[in-house]
Amino acid sequence: MTGTAMHEPGRDSTEHSGALCVDAAAIDAAAIRLAGIVSTTPLERNARLSAATGAEVWLKREDLQTVRSYKARGAHNLIAQLDATTRAAGVVAASAGNHAQGVAYACRALGVRGRVYLPRTTPHQKQDRIAALGGGMIEIIIGGDTYDEAARAAAEDARASGATIVPAFDDARTIAGQGTVIREAVEQLGSAPDFVVVPIGGGGLLAGSLTWLAERCPSTRVIGVQPAGAASLAAALAAGEPITLEHIDTFIDGASVRRVGDVTFPIIAAASMQLVMAPEGRVCSEMLSLYQVDGIIAEPAGALASAALGMDEVSIPAGATVICVLSGGNNDVSRYAEIIERALVFEERKHYFLVDFPQEPGALRRFLDEVLGPNDDITLFEYVKRSNREIGPALVGIELADASDLPGLLARMEAAPPRIEKIDAASALFRFLL
Repeated sequence: MTGTAMHEPGRDSTEHSGALCVDAAAIDAAAIRLAGIVSTTPLERNARLSAATGAEVWLKREDLQTVRSYKARGAHNLIAQLDATTRAAGVVAASAGNHAQGVAYACRALGVRGRVYLPRTTPHQKQDRIAALGGGMIEIIIGGDTYDEAARAAAEDARASGATIVPAFDDARTIAGQGTVIREAVEQLGSAPDFVVVPIGGGGLLAGSLTWLAERCPSTRVIGVQPAGAASLAAALAAGEPITLEHIDTFIDGASVRRVGDVTFPIIAAASMQLVMAPEGRVCSEMLSLYQVDGIIAEPAGALASAALGMDEVSIPAGATVICVLSGGNNDVSRYAEIIERALVFEERKHYFLVDFPQEPGALRRFLDEVLGPNDDITLFEYVKRSNREIGPALVGIELADASDLPGLLARMEAAPPRIEKIDAASALFRFLL
């Protein structure tokens, strides 16, 4: 689909399979359709974020959803409305992992056969969960480096096989299903919140949230949060239409989309909201805080919304009521080493240097004694080459106890005998370290 169409007020927009309109009535109908199928996830007050902001911050825990993300809502809402003939032809979907789990869950529950296309970057934990949720009703196909490449493969499959595509975000039925997250959260809160903070990938959750809130809670302000390294919505709003980004950072895999949806974009563009781009390192810091302080395992996309609460661009008045969507908890434990590394770099506590050590006894000892502070720690030491008999360049990683210790370290390096070069985070060399 390339847009939306008007329909009679109050009618369920999912009556038709062609161009559909998304409105609050469609989201209300989706909520009825999903009752007893997907979980009613908790809305929990978060003491850490409330103390940090001075607001009353509530987390909508979609990480505790049936498939550990809100994606089950949109997928099931769409597939449940297919007629018997269409179901018999099967469904096909592309996903970075979470949507595929929702499709797998719906296929198994509804007895519909499906195929899901995943990019190679999809964590193994998500791949295993898709297989377990779908049972014998789902086939997993891996290919491409991004969601967008997987989406092209799924579209070609649908054209060749006659299967129905179940979009991760770009379909009115998917959007209506995703919109039930905020509907449910407001119902649990018992009143209209002052702010709702929503993560953004292709825009399905945001479009559904904006639609329902505009009709049911028009005073609520919406803050959408996109990964800084995959800001496709920001690019679309600047261009006035969806455009495809040439390069994106896929670390926040659940929200790293090169192009926002043709259906989601006009809904978002017509609404009043604040758009924020959260750096990947900040998201990593928030993931660690969620884990270490709150005992919550969030995936990168799941921590996007709450990561924005500490940003300068986001101004939340003291005492305001905030609903923050924690969108998913499908995180692979093997990723935590990289998450910690990115968080330390973002917090300016981890730094890398090239040090030209003179090849003589005691050179390393002098470096340790004269340059490193009492709370500094060498986390990486690796000689780059030894072709020069007099000098041996080494790559040195140093972790600081506090970011404020950096000026002192740099001053001691400036005074030290070895030639020392700090590796800039924007350099090509730095990208090899993360």
